[in-house]
Amino acid sequence: MEARLLIAFVLMFAVLFLTPYLYKQAPAQKSAQPATPQKTTEQTVKTPAQAAAQAPAASAPAVKAPPSGKASAPAGKAPASSEKAPAPAVTQASSEQTYTVETALYKVTFTNRGATVKSWVLKKYHDLAGKPLELVSARGAGKTPAPMTIEFKDRKPDFDVNQALFVGKPAEDGSGIEYEYSNGQTVVKKSYRFRKDSYRSEVDSEVSAPGATLPHYLVWRGGFGDPTIQNAPAVERTVYWDNADSRLFSKTASDAKNGPVNVSGAFVFAGIEDPYFTAVVLPGGSGTMELRTYADELPYGDKNERFVGAAIGGAGVNHLPLFVGPKDSDILKAVDPRLENLIDWGRWFGFLAKPLFYVLNWTNDRISHNFGWAIVLITIAINMATLPLRLSSMKSAKKMQGLQPQIAAINARYKNVGLRDPKQQEKNQEVMDLYKKHGVNPLGGCLPMVLQLPFFIAFYTVLTVAIELRGAGWLWVGDLSRPEQLPIRILPIILIATQFFMQKMTPASPGMDPAQQKMMMFMPLALGFMFYYQSAGLVLYWLTGNLVGIIQQWLTNKAVATPNVVDVKAVPKKKGPGK
Repeated sequence: MEARLLIAFVLMFAVLFLTPYLYKQAPAQKSAQPATPQKTTEQTVKTPAQAAAQAPAASAPAVKAPPSGKASAPAGKAPASSEKAPAPAVTQASSEQTYTVETALYKVTFTNRGATVKSWVLKKYHDLAGKPLELVSARGAGKTPAPMTIEFKDRKPDFDVNQALFVGKPAEDGSGIEYEYSNGQTVVKKSYRFRKDSYRSEVDSEVSAPGATLPHYLVWRGGFGDPTIQNAPAVERTVYWDNADSRLFSKTASDAKNGPVNVSGAFVFAGIEDPYFTAVVLPGGSGTMELRTYADELPYGDKNERFVGAAIGGAGVNHLPLFVGPKDSDILKAVDPRLENLIDWGRWFGFLAKPLFYVLNWTNDRISHNFGWAIVLITIAINMATLPLRLSSMKSAKKMQGLQPQIAAINARYKNVGLRDPKQQEKNQEVMDLYKKHGVNPLGGCLPMVLQLPFFIAFYTVLTVAIELRGAGWLWVGDLSRPEQLPIRILPIILIATQFFMQKMTPASPGMDPAQQKMMMFMPLALGFMFYYQSAGLVLYWLTGNLVGIIQQWLTNKAVATPNVVDVKAVPKKKGPGK
């Protein structure tokens, strides 16, 4: 009888004290009806309030009047335990599962392991292979954390939340999913919500431990955007717009080569980008947000390169309005007009590049219906606008050609004079006096080239950042924003030929050394080599300028006769006696 009584007390002790920890029920609940642990856990997760309310009424006397004084201790602790918040239920999945949210713009695949992103596809944009554009880097798979992985600032749980199997609850309309995980102490929640016809979405995350929330970031590492873009590691970066300075700041992987780089502030937006696509959070500048930049070594070609990564958030509970999509000016302005600042037109020539893009876009929409022909038409218009200056330059070159014998005579008199010799200054002065006498501007021939340089930089910028030209074709060219995808690139070869032809038509500068003239003949080859690796649209711009220049030079040569020249022979030096 004593043994049975002792066993009964032990069982009562187990029911009163161990059940709340094993099954996460209220302390006063009594195990009157046996249940398996799995069934109890499921009930607690789904309806914890009902589970507490359904506790048998007969259990009350057993707590208040235990058969022995040894059982009075739990009864004394009951009021204290009732003041504390109940321990969270254990919430976890039994296996890894994926879930896909698909809209007219997105196809995003999630995994419940860490509640992270496996794939983020933009359905209306394609990579170089013609496939829908995957923004998640395949290079980083298994080597860097998956997008939307949690990284803690300081205090963190004693288990890896990014390997935990979350329980997913998809939205009824298929527009998102909510994830939750709990080990009975730490609770982690994430939710993703999408809009049907917008690139804007909402991402929430929360990590709570007993007595506090744990500050954390959500990360996107291993690179971002179009993996087939030219020189991808160098052009990907993290960005933020700071209200205090009212301008765009950026960090590259090189900035984080010695470790992560942190910035914080009242950002209008912050995130990661490549030249054509971006993933940025839009807190609106209402509070402080943190952005962390990483550098991840990943394979690229035949070697490893640093790819940029980003982490954003920094609070225990993060609400992140998110834009993931193209850097299209119309789309950006529709979401938030300040997002248009993500298109980097350049600090020095932005005043020219941005209007040039709008004119190019207007020409494509209203006249040419093709960006290649729009480039041709705009280039012709630019050359026609600068025609008076070009004609003045050509006339000046004709005059200089007429002064060739006089310049040659001056060079002969100073033939053996070194560059550091004081007499070199006398020679230069004689040449300048000759130019002045005949009204020749020796720099006149350089002005058209100097004027063409800002337009060249502006075209380069437009072709680099304007997503409208990404994938735009012209005749045999598949994408004007990339070099020609042919074994032998045709446009650069035609450019070299036109450059040679135009150089032959242009009058030679008087007084130029024969060795220098030979060197000038190699300039078209050097120019062609440089353009061989540039975007086809930029080559088309320069080639069109060459063709217009050839026509203008031919007309000028016909209209302006070469001035009559007088052959001035060099005066021989007088020989001394006995010589």
